[in-house]
Order: sequence, then C-alpha cells, then structure tokens
Amino acid sequence: MADVVLETRQLTKEFKGFTAVNNVSLQVQRGHIHALIGPNGAGKTTCFNLLTKFLVPTSGQILFNGRDITSAKPAQIARQGIIRSFQISAVFPHLTVLENVRIGLQRPLGNSFAFWQSEKRLDALNDQAMGLLQQVDLEKFADTMTVDLPYGRKRALEIATTLGMEPELMLLDEPTQGMGHEDVHRVTELIKKVSAGRTILMVEHNMSVIAGISDRISVLQRGAVLAEGTYEEVSSNPQVMEAYMGTTAGALEGAH
Repeated sequence: MADVVLETRQLTKEFKGFTAVNNVSLQVQRGHIHALIGPNGAGKTTCFNLLTKFLVPTSGQILFNGRDITSAKPAQIARQGIIRSFQISAVFPHLTVLENVRIGLQRPLGNSFAFWQSEKRLDALNDQAMGLLQQVDLEKFADTMTVDLPYGRKRALEIATTLGMEPELMLLDEPTQGMGHEDVHRVTELIKKVSAGRTILMVEHNMSVIAGISDRISVLQRGAVLAEGTYEEVSSNPQVMEAYMGTTAGALEGAH
C-alpha cells in the first residue's frame, strides 16, 4: 500500500448551480512531486482553495495522513504542515530578503509574525534563515530589498519562506508563471532540489516543467479528473490531447 499523504474523496464544490470541482478523488504519495494540470477553467485553483480551506467543499472529504481535515480552518491546516505558495509572489516588498525568511521562521517558535519581537531575539534566526537562502541560491541577496529582486528570484524567496514554515506538504500554485526561460529553468531546478524528503503538489501550465520533475500527474477538465498517471501515460492519452485542443497537445508531445 502506497504511503498517501493527502487524499481527496469525491471532492465537490458548487457555486450557485455551477460545479467548479466535480467528484475529484486524488491520492498524493509521500515524497512525490504531483502535478495538477488542465485547460483554463478546469478547476485547478478551486481545488487548491479547497485543500487549504480558503473555500469550503460542498461535499466530499479531504484526508491528511489519514486524518479527516475537511472541516479544519485554514490556520489549523497550516499548523498541520500543509503550506501553500501563492500564484502571485507573496513576500513583503519593503523588507530585506533575509527579513522575509525570518518572518517565515517565526511560526515554529510560536510567535507567528510578531514584528515587534526584539531584534536580538530575531537575530537568533539569522543562521537558520541564511541556511534557507543558501538552499535557494539567494544568500548573496540577503540584504537586498525584496522589491528590487528580479521576478524569478522573488519566487525563489517565496519558496525559501515556505520552507521556513517546515511544510510536510508544499502546494505550489503556478510556480513558473510569467517567467522568462532562464528563470523557469532556475525555479524548476530549485523545486527539484527542495523536493528531497518532501511532498509537493503543484498546479503548473508549463508542460516542459511538468515533464522534467513530476512523478505523477492528474489532469482536470471541467472540474473532474480526466486522466492520471506518469507524464508518458498522460501525454499520450487521446482525451488529454483533445482537451488541450491540439495546441497544447503539441506542447505535450514536444516536451518529452
């Protein structure tokens, strides 16, 4: 029996007669990078919002390490170790790179986001923060104002901050969206690097990113699971190619 970290059972979300997520059953295995893909409007982000409890499911169940967390609040979900990195870079622009990571590190201390902590107390986190910045190749930017970082580096900082919260499961929402080729490559390598010993569930549009790092892929269409499997299985599935209407099907094949 595979070690399943996160499981959804017939997860459904309806908005005034419109079904955005329709009986979605997923199993995310420990240590895997699991990608959620699908055309625009397929329900991927709604699915993420249900998992992090920003939305309440209409029906169905969510289990984390076998425990039912369907009715848990967003803060409880985060405390249990499900940490989400947002589609739009969620960092504090007018703090330094090091200060941003330090804020993420405060959560395990129980002083969640206590900006008023004494400098001395926060300085104790500096070594740990620098260690995280080294993991994401940002140590030389430690004293840079975050607002001055290039876009791809901001996403790397966001991953470092997420790591500071010690996630058991990282949810990455479009980690390479809006990036140039060089940044896409850097962030893809970074995700691969930080996935060691962790579980990642990611929504991603870039097929070459998914081909390079995913262990398993679930394809959503109109809120339902259309196909699931390895990249090879999914990319050669005629229904998946049809769902992407030829254009992305080409990208699916071209990304081998």
